[in-house]
Amino acid sequence: MSALITPADLTHEIEIKWLEDIEPLDYVRQTLDRLPSRRSKPAYHRDGRMVGYAILDKDAKSSPASGTFRRRVFWLLPHDRDLQPEGTYATGAPSEAIDPRTLAPKLVGYKTERSEGGPASQAMIEIGRTLPKT
Repeated sequence: MSALITPADLTHEIEIKWLEDIEPLDYVRQTLDRLPSRRSKPAYHRDGRMVGYAILDKDAKSSPASGTFRRRVFWLLPHDRDLQPEGTYATGAPSEAIDPRTLAPKLVGYKTERSEGGPASQAMIEIGRTLPKT
């Protein structure tokens, strides 16, 4: 869950590999998974689809107990807004969801008005910050 991911968890990230265009996505879900490698595309065992994953540098250490690496995986479920715009998340977003435009290696990312399903707030407009259009 993104609320539980801290910058300290991401110190060895060097790249976010997107498997599809993130421009039309209001949000993606992110989790920190235990994976067998630093770089390769991870196996995906959830419903829905994986839309991206983090790649780690060569200094990232594996867990002594399991030999796995903690890496972020970005994904969507079949009932998420991109496939069901009038569904459960027509407004609001899952707790682990973040706007993919706020992501970069070593940056956790955050929710925006867009990821929450609403227009830019008046305060954002007044300071000149606008959200990307879909």
